[in-house]
Amino acid sequence: MGKLYESVNMMQLGAMPPRKFLALHPDVSVTPQDLAVIKNYLAPWSSDSRIKAVSSPPIEQVPFQANLALVAKEMNGLAFDPDVEDWKPISFTDRGDNNSMRMILGNEIAVKAAQSGNVSPWPDGARLAKIAWQRVAADDGLIHPGKFVQVELMVKNAHLYKGTDGWGWGRWRGTALTHYGSNSHFVRECTSCHLPMRGNDSIYTLPITSAKSRRNEVLNYKAAALPRAMPYQPLDWRAITMYIDPVHHTMATLYGNDVAAKAVRNHAVNSIAKAYPPGAVLVLITWVQREDPHWFGGRIPDVPESVEFVQSNAPGSPSEYKLYKNFEKGEHKVPAEVAMKRTEFITSLAPAWLP
Repeated sequence: MGKLYESVNMMQLGAMPPRKFLALHPDVSVTPQDLAVIKNYLAPWSSDSRIKAVSSPPIEQVPFQANLALVAKEMNGLAFDPDVEDWKPISFTDRGDNNSMRMILGNEIAVKAAQSGNVSPWPDGARLAKIAWQRVAADDGLIHPGKFVQVELMVKNAHLYKGTDGWGWGRWRGTALTHYGSNSHFVRECTSCHLPMRGNDSIYTLPITSAKSRRNEVLNYKAAALPRAMPYQPLDWRAITMYIDPVHHTMATLYGNDVAAKAVRNHAVNSIAKAYPPGAVLVLITWVQREDPHWFGGRIPDVPESVEFVQSNAPGSPSEYKLYKNFEKGEHKVPAEVAMKRTEFITSLAPAWLP
């Protein structure tokens, strides 16, 4: 099915059939009706009803034990970047076509480029990581990250990687982070898949940023429209986990400040004692979902629906909870029992372990 989805995306983005071929055979062009028939047949989101539910919250994933500095290079010579754990999120994707959910992270150069809208093209030195997990439904009705699938890296160097569209490509699969390629020619598979986005510097992702672009569907500024009056602006924080609400068509990401992120990375927050240390601040942003304009079978964040804050205080002191729902009216006050229930839910979300 994967190749069929790829073909649909090639067709809807105008990369297939090739223009030179159409010039000689105009009668074989793909019509909107043709595409609709194929899309209805594929029905990428029908799998949600078939995902087997597990206990809620889902079983926490065991952190990787591999020494990231010792991960083998890809067959094209691209080295795995052990600093990926420190990178910050640029966007998130829900993929019904292959039953996965993904965080797209960037190094400091990539994050600054996204924040400023300087992504056409991306600057040299930008590094992007797409980290994927299987989607697992829980009996709370939500879909959470399950088994780790892979990490894909893209490294921008227009001169060094001139022959591969200005990017170095790599993929490492499974908890052993085994390189994907059997030889260096695997890169052709990467550049072929990204061919429809060559006019967008080969990038499918729409970074979540308040920056604007004159071109459509390059930046996702709607998803960054958070209220200015909030105590923190979390989009520059690290992501801890994410989940999907298939009933309400929303997706949420749990962000953490440096204290919270350090606790997760040091595995101080686990299934036995889900307690964040004093000073930890968690922020759960919930977005309405929309179809990914660049990938049929994918959904991405659209407008924010709510922002929830939980701040851990000293032992013996209750955590503080704040909700922003109607952004024009500031903080949305809720009864104490609601705040307690939401605090318990947010702090109990199992981290999606990164390599």
